[in-house]
Amino acid sequence: MLVHPQFDPVALSLGPLEIHWYGIMYVLAFFTGLYLGKYRARQANSGWTETQVDDFLLYVVAGVILGGRLGYALFYGWEYWTKDILYLFKIWEGGMSFHGGLIGVIFAILLFARNTQKSVLNVGDFIAPLVPTGLMFGRLGNFINQELWGRETDLPWGMVFPASMDNLSRHPSPLYQALGEGLILFLILWWYSSKKRPTGSTAGLFLIGYAVFRVIAEMFREPDGHIGFLMADFLTMGMLLSVPMFIAGVVFMVYAYRNNKI
Repeated sequence: MLVHPQFDPVALSLGPLEIHWYGIMYVLAFFTGLYLGKYRARQANSGWTETQVDDFLLYVVAGVILGGRLGYALFYGWEYWTKDILYLFKIWEGGMSFHGGLIGVIFAILLFARNTQKSVLNVGDFIAPLVPTGLMFGRLGNFINQELWGRETDLPWGMVFPASMDNLSRHPSPLYQALGEGLILFLILWWYSSKKRPTGSTAGLFLIGYAVFRVIAEMFREPDGHIGFLMADFLTMGMLLSVPMFIAGVVFMVYAYRNNKI
């Protein structure tokens, strides 16, 4: 049985200024996405310039932060928000939601596409392979902070999370998510998008891939304590929110291959 290393969530203190590991993970996520985006822009016939990638990053950052926090307040913290209208701005309480962040990024894509006269599907295809590395860093931040731990297990890599206050050996589910919806999904999308594909299919594959990996991870992850299981000690909020993603991804893929526009 392993025990969580209990990292100090504060990576560096400079007087009253504290730099948290979670913030560092966000910075690494955005800069990795920027680097990979510029690499894709430099490829022949990409239809993108490095300046456009710089501009798009600003839209994405705003979408992730605003959508992620609003999504958490709506999907996971509604009970708290109804009692405290300022809960939305208390980002140190509860954190962010991926599904909310995704909605924010969708709005960012729509706005950027309109302002640059690019196809929405083209923008979606461009950003899709860049997202999983950001998810990977985010889940590593969850692990460092002892967040989103897994359900009880007797497997040899089970880990005690002292923050859970129960001394149970649990699945290190943030690491599962960093591997699945992070590294593995990145490799799949990077390979898939390395060749010309029907417009919209890369975005569709991302939606399908994330939904599948998230549902798998939810089978090992402890549900949020204030929500619990939604049905039959199985269905969780993460699973429920992934269903429309999967459906949308299938629709995108079918549409892309039927139109077969590359």
